[in-house]
Amino acid sequence: MRYIMIIDCHGHYTTTPPQVGEYREKQKTALASNPHHVGEKGSIIISDDEIRESIEKNQLRLQQERGTDLTIFSPRASWMGHHIGNENTSRFWTEQQNDLIRRVCDLYPSNFAPVAQLPQSPGVPPEKSVAELVRCVEKMEFIGCNLSPDTSGGYWRDASLGDRCFYPLYEKMVELDVPAMIHVSASCNDCFHTTGSHYLGADTAAFQQLVMSDVFKDFPTLKIIVPHGGGAVPYHWGRFRGLMQDQGFAPLEESALKNIYFDTCVYHQKGIDLLLDIVPPENILFASEMIGAVRGIDPETGYYFDDTKRYIDNNTKLSAEQKNQIFEGNARRVFSRLKISDVK
Repeated sequence: MRYIMIIDCHGHYTTTPPQVGEYREKQKTALASNPHHVGEKGSIIISDDEIRESIEKNQLRLQQERGTDLTIFSPRASWMGHHIGNENTSRFWTEQQNDLIRRVCDLYPSNFAPVAQLPQSPGVPPEKSVAELVRCVEKMEFIGCNLSPDTSGGYWRDASLGDRCFYPLYEKMVELDVPAMIHVSASCNDCFHTTGSHYLGADTAAFQQLVMSDVFKDFPTLKIIVPHGGGAVPYHWGRFRGLMQDQGFAPLEESALKNIYFDTCVYHQKGIDLLLDIVPPENILFASEMIGAVRGIDPETGYYFDDTKRYIDNNTKLSAEQKNQIFEGNARRVFSRLKISDVK
């Protein structure tokens, strides 16, 4: 079956040219001798041809092979590294990363749409990230952002996402009408594997923090995407329903599903089928996070684990209209600033 358009809402630039890593290592070296080092933004010299080579052999090739049309694209999540350095470190690094994403999208406007990293840093109020969000959305036409609930690298020293310290950021997101995808960065706590534990635990924790708070009462049009299929949330939907009931919160249909969306970065058929059974189709966005956490081929199927389009195609319960909603319609609605033609 051919859908009108396949929009992948969760992609990261994991194949950047080596100059990006070299810039980061210079930051780390400066911080090693002085943790309060301010430094400057400086520059990363990368040619358009180098960007093309990094994209065309990787993300663009897989788009074409798997039949997807457009990827909503953000900086490499495990490299956000909010815990590294200080406020200035994060600001300069984040600006460089977002500038690079803009360049990719300028070179391939029909294939990629930009989502921003935020310059979050331990001990720094989330309000300090508003300026970069505004820069990216108003000056560079970004359509969303990634929001980390833990800037400490797996030690969880930040306030809950339900805390009012996040309110200035939520207020600006609502004003700009951009969603945030929940996404932590690399774990520096050996107890938590970055992609096998930290990511999934953060997704679950973020969901709990938000639904057991006043955030959606205070910001009824705020849009949040919980990635990786929602972590443990769909599997434990009954637990969350029960907890909400026991603690006097409104049912999840009222307290969560008007604001929270889940993506399809779940890498086996039964997992996707469970997600589709539990969460209404209007709250699910297609995603793969390809060339990300899981890059190999599943020996049971002979296909890449992260070829998630196949799992939606193979689901027998969804109607064609519901699949179109997941592949395209919901992304257009949630990412209201996305500008694409109806047919590629």
